[in-house]
This record gives sequence, C-alpha cells and structure tokens, in this order.
Amino acid sequence: MIYGSSTFIHVGQIHVDVAPTAISTVLGSCVSVCLYDKIQGIGGMNHYLLPFWNGNGLQSPKFGNIAIPKLIETMLDKGSNLKNMEAKIFGGASMNASVLDNMMIGQKNILVAKEILKEYKIAIVAEDVGKQNGRKIQFNLEYGKVLLKYIAKSNT
Repeated sequence: MIYGSSTFIHVGQIHVDVAPTAISTVLGSCVSVCLYDKIQGIGGMNHYLLPFWNGNGLQSPKFGNIAIPKLIETMLDKGSNLKNMEAKIFGGASMNASVLDNMMIGQKNILVAKEILKEYKIAIVAEDVGKQNGRKIQFNLEYGKVLLKYIAKSNT
C-alpha cells in the first residue's frame, strides 16, 4: 500500500486498516468513533447518522448501536485485542435549528458512543464533540493521531 494513502468513508460505512494508511470523513450531527490498537497498528473508523436502530428494516451501520459493535468486531477479526484498544470520538454538532436539532440527534449520537465504549471497557482518550460546527477528520493509522479541521458555518 502506498504510504500516505487515505480511504474516505460515508454515512453508514466502517473501515478498518493497518498503518501507514489513513481514514477520513466529514461530520455534522453524525458521529465517528476511531478505534486504535497501538500494539498491532490496527485502526478503524465508523460514521453513523442516528443513535439507535429501531428494529425495522435492515440492521445498518448508519445507526450507532449497530456501527460501534460492528467496528469493534471488525477490529478483533483483523487481529486486534480488546485490551489494547483506545477510542477517540468526533462529531455530534448542532448544525442548525432544524427538526434533527430539536430531537438532539447530535447529543444522542455522542451518548450512544460513550455508553457502548464503556460497556466494552474501551477508554476514550480524546474527543471533540458537540458545539456548532461540522468537522473534517483524518485518522492517521501510523501514529494513531486524528487531524481535525472545523468546517465554517454558512449563513444560508
């Protein structure tokens, strides 16, 4: 694999890879959980839109309660150890006074990440969540670091 290559993920996607690659996405009220196994150099990211799958239709990783366990499972399948995993969480912004904001989707997305990671006993070592702005993130798997850039809020 070419050093410095990056995989971009969209809503409902999960990607797990090994160093020296990177994984990136853009978030508003959505949340991404970045998991890293510093011993194995394995990292993964998800990108989910809503906190809970309600049991209707397919179990999609666009729901946090599906996406987070699936990310953990995929990391384990790639050779990671639960004891070596640490998490960083991003997103959950209140983007505007829309119906989604009135339902506090961003805050609920953040809470589901924290609760599920706590259940799995995975420490959250960094977070940048909530607030008003969207974010662009790039997760560098060689160093386990996440580069973050805020997206300017438009007035349209």
